[in-house]
Amino acid sequence: MIDADGVRAGIGWADAVAALREALIGGLDPGSQPARTSVATAAGELLLMPAEHGGMVGVKVLSVAPRNDALGLPRIQASYILMDAETLSTRAVLDGAALTTLRTPALSAVAVDALATPDSHSLVVFGAGPQAEGHVRALRVVRPIEQVRIVSRSPGAVTALLERLDEDGIVASAGTPDDVASADLVVAATSAAAPVFDGGLVRGHAVVVAVGSHHPDRRELDAALLGRAVVVVDDVETALREAGDVILAIEEGPLRADDLVGLSGLISSAQVPVRRSPAVFKSVGMGWQDLVIADAVFRASSPLD
Repeated sequence: MIDADGVRAGIGWADAVAALREALIGGLDPGSQPARTSVATAAGELLLMPAEHGGMVGVKVLSVAPRNDALGLPRIQASYILMDAETLSTRAVLDGAALTTLRTPALSAVAVDALATPDSHSLVVFGAGPQAEGHVRALRVVRPIEQVRIVSRSPGAVTALLERLDEDGIVASAGTPDDVASADLVVAATSAAAPVFDGGLVRGHAVVVAVGSHHPDRRELDAALLGRAVVVVDDVETALREAGDVILAIEEGPLRADDLVGLSGLISSAQVPVRRSPAVFKSVGMGWQDLVIADAVFRASSPLD
């Protein structure tokens, strides 16, 4: 078992970003991968996320138990089983939550690197949990971020996150939703069901990342922002099925399905969209992302022959 500490120690942020980018450049087609499966249980929801790529097969099994918050237990728990594609023999079992905390920000960094201006240096993050912290760390790999503001309804969580970042020499402060008006990069990593800021404040050159939900009736970004932005998704068909930010913006009118850009096409073409409007990267998370990172962690953790 590769536990949470082992996952975090297995590869660094730069390696995680490189692994995902290389998989896309190498021809991995997100649309060809199996869809996420959801199974309702008495206590919540069970999610299964399988994938196959590069001689390996894997599946992440997640449990989502909303009532765990009141019990002082993690709301989301997960394990990842990594297998050899030829024999389907188990090669490793990894902590799935730690894997998610690594791969989601790393994929966002891949998108930001393709979309953001080279001198992007100011970042506003909504949320103060593991994904918020991971995005601060991952985006610093691809852009010279000098100013970080954390926005959350939980002051204690903000203070704790600021202290952790400070220990690593990352200067950050508490912020407000209006700070998006001066930001080069904005990340929404919350459990919100409704927009967390006014999209009209986002500047034309800015890049906005939203990773908080894969449910079709929940969103962190308003329709007006998506209607005036270049909208990139981890996979078009998956986004049309799961991404509430996208689905609701299409239903309300300002966004069309034909406007969506798949991340794999953006990365493999090596062409940055010409734009005078903001860019949005909406990710719902897919099994292939877990597989690529799990394989990279396994290879880094395995003793040399």
